[in-house]
Amino acid sequence: MLFASAAAAEVTLPSLYSDHMVIQRDLPVIVRGRADVGETVSVSFRGQTRKAVPDKFGQWDVTLPPGKAGGPFCLEVQGTNTIQLSDVLVGDVWVASGQSNMEFSTGGVINAEEELKDANRPNIRLFHVSAGSSTYPLDDLPAATTWVACSPELVAHFSAVAFFFGKHIQDDQKVPIGLIEADWGASAAEAWTSMRALTADASLMPVFTVWSHEVDGAAQLASEMEFENRETALAKSQGKPLPAFPAHPDRERITKKPSVIYNAMIAPLTHFPIRGVIWYQGESNAGSGRELIYANLFQTLIRDWRRSWGIGDFPFLFVQIANFQAGPAAGAWPLVREAQRQTLVLKNTAMAVTIDIGDPANVHPKNKQDVGARLALAARAVAYGEPIEYSGPLFRMLSREELGLRIWFDHSNGLIAKGGVLRGFEIAGADERYFPAEARIDGQTVVVTNAAVTEPVFVRYSWKDSPDGNLYNHAGLPASPFRSQQ
Repeated sequence: MLFASAAAAEVTLPSLYSDHMVIQRDLPVIVRGRADVGETVSVSFRGQTRKAVPDKFGQWDVTLPPGKAGGPFCLEVQGTNTIQLSDVLVGDVWVASGQSNMEFSTGGVINAEEELKDANRPNIRLFHVSAGSSTYPLDDLPAATTWVACSPELVAHFSAVAFFFGKHIQDDQKVPIGLIEADWGASAAEAWTSMRALTADASLMPVFTVWSHEVDGAAQLASEMEFENRETALAKSQGKPLPAFPAHPDRERITKKPSVIYNAMIAPLTHFPIRGVIWYQGESNAGSGRELIYANLFQTLIRDWRRSWGIGDFPFLFVQIANFQAGPAAGAWPLVREAQRQTLVLKNTAMAVTIDIGDPANVHPKNKQDVGARLALAARAVAYGEPIEYSGPLFRMLSREELGLRIWFDHSNGLIAKGGVLRGFEIAGADERYFPAEARIDGQTVVVTNAAVTEPVFVRYSWKDSPDGNLYNHAGLPASPFRSQQ
């Protein structure tokens, strides 16, 4: 009893606070934790000290002044015990989230051996959130992990998209970069969205019908997964081969249950100020009609995360799913891409188009270098205000020509048909019967015609699971698939 009383009195910090962490520059520094009720907790960082007294639940938090990039620093928390965090850097923190294409590790990319030679970057810090689920929002991550300095051994098991993105941003900004990887293969967007946000919109109720009944043996499954996630995180942190575990037939159902991943893997992060989010997901919301509400669902997720963090409309940069010609969701992929394009109506968002760098036979293409580079271009423009071209052509509007349609684009300087004749356009009348179009570039527009369509109304581009469009701009960035028909 005496030991339990003494242990309860000790100040503790959430998993996100550890040696080698990165704190977001130019934003208030928020530190929180637990201690005995009535105990005074003191936090010191960069010559500033703030004190707090825990509430009736033993929770406390302090806010210290923002500062510029730099370090290493020491962060000290003092109560009945003292915690000293060393080698703390101040720079930019990005959350990398989504499903398996974000989870895809650097050790599996094309030219992995060469890429890993450039991975000894101690000013890039990695934090891997273990996969987990919860029926209610958690204060701390379900499986403890720590920040580590980027090295070839460790980044080999870390998100490749996040690493290549972080490498480009560090080269550009010359500041420490913190990458928080929080992803889960086969996960659906609704699992990453809070129950508060989902239930506030009646049009999103179909996400609950997908989850028709509770998983049998959910408690046992959760216990087994918690153990596996803990062992996997330990292996990653030590640069060891990942352990193998038997398959769980119900695991995929967990990844589609509304809110449960948000509760365990995102809610505990939302007190930690960040620069922004990079996101690669959408494949698991294709098929069975679920793609029809993805635009609303994805926009709800972004607004939900911004509300949860409470630091304004931070940059949310996402990947449009790549070309892929297989699977049970055949035919639904263009609709998901269109939903992603429509999400650009939200402030401080940008989309990395990958329709030209996927693998038609593999839902997990190994070219993650270009994905990270295109996200980094978007970050340089949206997050850092650089006057650069960061997107391929995006459909803006149509105008009627005598015999066809003229298509106007944003990001349309220097339109080119890569590799020869312009391909990928289709044209239709009011009957919505599409025919291949003859397309030509005219300045910053494209004109499309087909003699069989005498009264053209609609146009679409690269509207296939794995299309062959070849429209690019002067920056070498591909046009997004689109349809003018709503």
